[in-house]
Amino acid sequence: MTPELRGLYAITPEATDEPRLLADARAALAGGARLLQFRDKTTDTGRRRRLATALHTLCREHGARFIVNDDLELALAVAADGVHLGADDGDLAAARRALPAGRLLGASCYADFEAARRAVAAGADYVAFGAVCPSPTKPNAVRAPLDLFARCRTELGIPACAIGGITLATAPGIIAAGAAMLAVITDLFAAPDIAGQAAAYQHLFEESRHDFA
Repeated sequence: MTPELRGLYAITPEATDEPRLLADARAALAGGARLLQFRDKTTDTGRRRRLATALHTLCREHGARFIVNDDLELALAVAADGVHLGADDGDLAAARRALPAGRLLGASCYADFEAARRAVAAGADYVAFGAVCPSPTKPNAVRAPLDLFARCRTELGIPACAIGGITLATAPGIIAAGAAMLAVITDLFAAPDIAGQAAAYQHLFEESRHDFA
């Protein structure tokens, strides 16, 4: 049985300092991040393969899932736990066929519920909606309404991830709206204490369990 998809979903920031990136990722995982996505838009295949391999090792050490963003070939090469694809990053159904059994397929659906419906039909294990808040990473992103998360749970039956400008202050309302995962970049990796910030996010998920118990 696939373990529950729930909790802090850390996404690596763009960084040229590889040792710093790995140290920051280790801190996020030590703080309790349940998933870590490697997001790197460079064209340096050697760097990407090297970092992906190292990050996957860190995830295994901390019992977290390792996801590669936008690159099915790299995800397969490093035996990642899954791949996450945007609208222009490849065919979801083809990716589903290529992934070994048990590997995760995530899909960015922005603010489009019908895109989420199509993604589920193609075999996605989870979908992501955003930006849910103004995002420093993608300042021109369309805002995604919070009711998408409850609809995803009730109509599609799969977990949904929230992304875009999330902070500890806005996170409780997003979790309460039904988001199973919070994808965070800036508010996590720019924090003075990354491990402490990750732990604070995870605590919000634990609190929400009690609220719905």
